Amino acid sequence: MAKNKTTETEASVADFLNAITDSERREDAFRLSAIIQQASGFEPKMWGPAIVGFGSYHYKYESGREGDAPRTGFSPRVKEFALYLSANFEGREALLQRFGKHKSAKACIYVKKLADIDEAILSEMVKRSVAHITEIYG
Repeated sequence: MAKNKTTETEASVADFLNAITDSERREDAFRLSAIIQQASGFEPKMWGPAIVGFGSYHYKYESGREGDAPRTGFSPRVKEFALYLSANFEGREALLQRFGKHKSAKACIYVKKLADIDEAILSEMVKRSVAHITEIYG
């Protein structure tokens, strides 16, 4: 089995976010971290070199692959923020319709800046996603 690349580290979240050169993106990243921390109830931790994760859970697939992952999190990519939420939390599609400007994939939601989205909807999505992960994995 290959070893998971994305594991929790001791790196500083503040140092990571402060390294974002664009001031608006840096402010958005700190605000995003605060929103997710408040909604999830977990402190931010670095996962790998570029993911800010909140909480953790242990998974084991039928294939035998297992590991740990953040319950929720985000990555401030160059062009957008990747939000890591469960793909199947209750009311996901209805909330996304009211969320604001975004793109979505299976478990990721991409936003360019916080001004484009409804922060209250983001908070609700984080709460529901964490509840869904907790229901499945404990």
